[in-house]
Amino acid sequence: MGAETFPNSSMGWVHVKDVANAHILAFENPSASGRYCLVERVVHYSEVVKILREIYPSSKLPKPRDFRRVCKLKRGVSIVNLYSSIMLTAVHILCADDEPFVPTYQVSKEKAKNLGLEFIPLEQSIKETVEA
Repeated sequence: MGAETFPNSSMGWVHVKDVANAHILAFENPSASGRYCLVERVVHYSEVVKILREIYPSSKLPKPRDFRRVCKLKRGVSIVNLYSSIMLTAVHILCADDEPFVPTYQVSKEKAKNLGLEFIPLEQSIKETVEA
């Protein structure tokens, strides 16, 4: 917190407790094998800033800007890919590179859920991380 911008990237987020729990569940399950993608959700950093703003409204976070001034469409870029659920309002927060938000991607949780893993929501993970 305290930065004026954030990285223009999307990434998968998972609580460290979920990672530890997945290791235990895999160890205890004889049919567990291979690799497991442990991702509660893939979000753009703008979504993380939005969550932080909701949890800590008085914190110094990147300020909202008019999206039309911030993001420039480039030739060949799909508008559908640029607009994630966070980007449906008129006011957005400034990316460090002043470029269109990179799109998010999907990661299957099916294999991890088949172990019995129930992911901690991103909002709770962020709150616990800040308060740790």
